[in-house]
Amino acid sequence: MSEEILINVTPVETRVALVENGMLQEVYIERSLRRGIVGNIYKAKVVRVLPGMQAAFVDNGLERASFIHANDIVTLDESGMEMRGIDPPLVQHALHEGDSIVAQVIKEPIGTKGARLSTHMSISSRFLVYMPNTDHVGISQRIEEEEERERLRQAVLQSKEHEGMQGLGGFIVRTAGEGASEEEIREDMRFLKRLWQAVRKKMATAETPSVVYEDLPLYQRTMRDMVRPDLEKIRVDSEQSCRELREFASEFMPEAESRIEYYRGERPIFDLYGIEDEVQKALSRKVALKSGGYLILDQTEAMTTIDVNTGAFVGHRNLEETIYKTNLEAAQALARQLRVRNLGGMIIIDFIDMQDPEHQRHVLRTLEKALARDHAKTAITGLSELGLVQMTRKRTRESLEQSLCEPCPSCQGRGSLKSAETVCYEIFREILREARTYENDSLMVLAAQAVVDRLLDEESNSVADLEEFTGKNIRFQVELMYTQEQFDVILL
Repeated sequence: MSEEILINVTPVETRVALVENGMLQEVYIERSLRRGIVGNIYKAKVVRVLPGMQAAFVDNGLERASFIHANDIVTLDESGMEMRGIDPPLVQHALHEGDSIVAQVIKEPIGTKGARLSTHMSISSRFLVYMPNTDHVGISQRIEEEEERERLRQAVLQSKEHEGMQGLGGFIVRTAGEGASEEEIREDMRFLKRLWQAVRKKMATAETPSVVYEDLPLYQRTMRDMVRPDLEKIRVDSEQSCRELREFASEFMPEAESRIEYYRGERPIFDLYGIEDEVQKALSRKVALKSGGYLILDQTEAMTTIDVNTGAFVGHRNLEETIYKTNLEAAQALARQLRVRNLGGMIIIDFIDMQDPEHQRHVLRTLEKALARDHAKTAITGLSELGLVQMTRKRTRESLEQSLCEPCPSCQGRGSLKSAETVCYEIFREILREARTYENDSLMVLAAQAVVDRLLDEESNSVADLEEFTGKNIRFQVELMYTQEQFDVILL
């Protein structure tokens, strides 16, 4: 499988696209005025404790107060290590208003919700994740070969002993660590040891609230988190950023330095690969399938729903075969859409009903296989009695739509507007209220063009009846700045 990373850098934002076989699979956007904060460590102040929710709100200097749940509060023993296998503490015992705590962001602010914090802290390097408050050694689940897992586990244990870090924290070997030598793991361990010492020093002197550790900028995180052995190229359209990436790679991942390439083309790099068009398509509810079928994706605060439809696809043999082929294509397409749109949380998929159990199993296997390369953790249930597939996808940052869009000012995010007819009848009711309250002879109605047109045309007889009933002269004026639902009735 051919895989490339495209990095578009401008003074105001950085965009990263992961392309597999010429198709966009994932896109990341970081704006200079609103950088991602997952992984940042803050010295924060507890502002409100909620025993009923077993949670607390803390001020860490962000626009909205952040949230920490009792399950995300570490209980440490006398040596400063996490006590595992015990019930989480009651939040009212662990935190008090006015307390100063050090915590790490594990979820970005999403919608109206503030960031989610945890005192289970960790910092990452190329191959390792360092956890200062536990002595656990783990291996990424994506490294499946048992012999390699054991080799890496022994390499970490021996490196800890060599670096004098026994009892000073635990490590998880990341997916990128597959095939790493013991010396490379040891070098990463030294780097993380120095970094954590610097963070601890800053914790002791930092004011409250303030940030004590910030994760790398997006284009460097891309190198650290997404570069795999099968990656062919990393193309960057900024000469300065390309130079910085090569320096970063030279120090931390020399095997990838030769794959970094400065893009000098006249056409914007995202246009050349069709990324801009794919991003625009990913903001639409409807996704067309090659067969003629289509998906409808609806994102709500509680969950995302995906409906599969045959559309114009009529098949060649029989209805069951048509449904089966549409569902197979949909399984692959929706897995890609989840990655491109970065949809997380609870996801409900309504495949077209299949009667054949083997077809059902094959569609589920196709979906699982399509999700195997997803960087986010996913979990899928079987088909429910209603023929729905429930799945979850780990959500740590805003979706593409939440990053690029805001609620429509006309419908306030409902996705629909009151019809001109409905607004006309609301205006009639308002005129009757005004007529009963005030003694004036005339009224002026200010409304959108479509509403005024209807009042003067289809509803003209109703307006005449209303004038006769109220004894008032009613005039109309188009207000160009009004949405279809807005209107005012003014006394003259």
